[in-house]
Amino acid sequence: MSDKRPFYASPPLPLWELMSRATDPETSHDAARRAPVADHHQRILEALKGGPAGQSGLAERTGLTIAQVSKRLGELRTAGLIERDGETRSASGGREARYRRVVASR
Repeated sequence: MSDKRPFYASPPLPLWELMSRATDPETSHDAARRAPVADHHQRILEALKGGPAGQSGLAERTGLTIAQVSKRLGELRTAGLIERDGETRSASGGREARYRRVVASR
């Protein structure tokens, strides 16, 4: 039986737990804890303190590629730390989803 709580449990799971499965060996969990993507998550969350933004805006704010931002947005949404907040224009003029931080209610 897994001791892994669902992402909506309080307190939330550490983000590294989203990068490995409960059935993975402990070495996989250790590798996920050391993964550089934790820095990506923090950079995106910090960038969203400046207000809602789309993928391209977050890429500009963080210095990450759009592909890196796109991957991390999915993980942050799964963790319940961000949510969609409508649409915005991308740097190329297309439409893209806009995201904002989720404020924890206490």
